[in-house]
Amino acid sequence: MSGAANAVEVSGLDITFATDGGDVHAVHGIDIDVREREVLAIVGESGSGKTVTARALLGLLPETATASGAVVVNGIDVVGLSPARLRELRGSEAAMIFQEPMTALNPVFPVGWQIAEGLRAHRKLSKKAARAIAIDMLGKVGIPDPETRVDHYPHQFSGGQKQRIVIAQALAMGPKVLIADEPTTALDVTVQAEILDLLRRVRDEFGTAIVLITHNMGVVADLADRVCVMFRGDVVETAPASELFRAPRAEYTRSLLAAVPRLEIADRQWEGDRDARPIVSATGLEITYPGRFGREGFRAVDGVDFAIRPGEVLGLVGESGSGKSTIGRAIAGLTAVTGGSLDVLGVEMNGVSQRSLRPHRKDVGFVFQDPASSFNPLLTVGAAVAEPLIVHGEAKDVDDAEGRVVELLEAVELPAHFARRFPHELSGGQRQRASLARGLALSPKLLIADEPTSALDVSVQATVLELFQELQRRFGFASLFITHDLAVVDLLAHRVAVLHQGRVVEQGRTADVLGSPVEDYTRRLIASLPIPDPEAQAARREQRRAIG
Repeated sequence: MSGAANAVEVSGLDITFATDGGDVHAVHGIDIDVREREVLAIVGESGSGKTVTARALLGLLPETATASGAVVVNGIDVVGLSPARLRELRGSEAAMIFQEPMTALNPVFPVGWQIAEGLRAHRKLSKKAARAIAIDMLGKVGIPDPETRVDHYPHQFSGGQKQRIVIAQALAMGPKVLIADEPTTALDVTVQAEILDLLRRVRDEFGTAIVLITHNMGVVADLADRVCVMFRGDVVETAPASELFRAPRAEYTRSLLAAVPRLEIADRQWEGDRDARPIVSATGLEITYPGRFGREGFRAVDGVDFAIRPGEVLGLVGESGSGKSTIGRAIAGLTAVTGGSLDVLGVEMNGVSQRSLRPHRKDVGFVFQDPASSFNPLLTVGAAVAEPLIVHGEAKDVDDAEGRVVELLEAVELPAHFARRFPHELSGGQRQRASLARGLALSPKLLIADEPTSALDVSVQATVLELFQELQRRFGFASLFITHDLAVVDLLAHRVAVLHQGRVVEQGRTADVLGSPVEDYTRRLIASLPIPDPEAQAARREQRRAIG
């Protein structure tokens, strides 16, 4: 690619934000270039400056930002452009794919109208002509029956399809540069693999240069031609992907790669009493959500059998909509069981009353996917951790619980003074540690962890997973660990159950299921997991295509 021209040239880009607490210097005079028909991945942890840099390419920085240096996109210097010229550039020269497609799509308009709206804002097109282009673009990004689906609304599409629609919207004007900001973070591994295949095709067939913003090094290995590593506003290393993964020069890059969980088929042995009664036992478990307006209900869990023994970690894996979180909520008594049997700590959950369930709630802890939304923003971290103790009568108030709160915070490696902070004053990883402390406040016999690391940076995720392992060994609780990341299951779980459309298609010892899967669905999940090695990932891609 050495002879290709540059689609993007960034020289001496410096960005500072004005805040109430003083100026924040976010990007420090960096240089970046992106060639035509190239995928450049910009990687780094939260706060590294990667997203701010990407937004500068389209002039999307807030009014509090001051930018200097040159940002040239297809020969046009973006810095200092008037709002009118920026509007002309966006869509026609460069376009952006945002991380969460539901926030990028307007829920009250059909998707075809939204694609056509952007076209008509830039070109003099009739409604009929714009609609025809919208249909064509939906077909090109793999939306089935585009002539009909063009009139459907965002809520009528799956998460992966919504991301395809956002990509169609970005490509409609034929931009030379596509900026993809964490385009697969919220997606299952199988859907993620499809979106990465689509972006690869966009590069090859449309000749588009792609700037990929991500913290997932497996995604980088799968898609990127070159990699730019950022840390605290500086570029610490730029190299071809194969070279960077084979021989990273910067210490920070080496630490990023070392933090990536890999599927190594670890044989974790459960050392509990095999005659002991299971903590959780499901037999023919069914959970149906009632239909509305006379419609038939939706069966989310259909005849599921599994057990969790004392001190055992069971990994529950599958795609979105497979029923994973529904099972977790049913075990915690947050979703009603409608058929079969679910025994939790000796309590039958099918038909249980909330009154009879209340004494047992203290034995079940819960760690949620997004710690930011699971904390009350008006409570300090100490008050949030103390809350279960107060509710269950083990402390009179926050002051009475102070000793236990400090003990819990220290157990999850947070300083005692963090008890006085509010959730927004903690980083994502720190909030998840505090969430673990709250989940363990009552010394539960069972901890349900629902995708607790999926929203975290790779290095923060590694720290939280190591902490989870240490806490599980130290306190001996059993756990249902819900995730779609098989590498995480390989790291933590003694056994794994694979869910597909509400049914368990395969379960057993983790080493057996991941090492010698019986079902095609399990093999497809494993083959869809990107690994941080470009050559091995290319082979994995061919394997996935062979499985279909």
